[in-house]
Amino acid sequence: MKKILAIGGSNSKASINKKFATYTANLLEGTETQVVDLNDYDIPLYGIDHETELGFPAEAQRLNELFDTADGFVVSLAEHNGSYAVAYKNVTDWLSRINREVWRNKPVLLMASSPGGRGGAAVLAAAKSSYPHAAADVVATFSLPKFYDNFSEDGLKDPELNTAFKEQVAALQAAL
Repeated sequence: MKKILAIGGSNSKASINKKFATYTANLLEGTETQVVDLNDYDIPLYGIDHETELGFPAEAQRLNELFDTADGFVVSLAEHNGSYAVAYKNVTDWLSRINREVWRNKPVLLMASSPGGRGGAAVLAAAKSSYPHAAADVVATFSLPKFYDNFSEDGLKDPELNTAFKEQVAALQAAL
């Protein structure tokens, strides 16, 4: 059975992106989902001085080892001021120092969502251009606008969005 890591790019306890990533990963057949909650990893703010003096934090190493076990990733990014949430960016900065191939050349469904009408479009665009440099095989992308209006545990409420979403999930399924 393939292992999928579902990651919400936020440290919000009520993260809509963690909820969306988890929901999406659980749609995949023949897989087991492990949810990565950034709050479960006490990782200090990245800085070269910290790395030089103290090395890699144990919690960052633990997360890196978890990434080694994945066959694929579902990542849904929160957008803060047009970019990554700081907690998520910090985690990936540490991971990239431990292993430059953060995503292990594994298939990634890259998503974003927000309560607003752009659905995290800016952070999704940034990730689409940078993830391949960290060894991500981005096989599909999806942006979900107006999360609270469009998301349901039964599927996306908007028929056009739901069709587009299912196509992206199918692309990840095929890549596994």
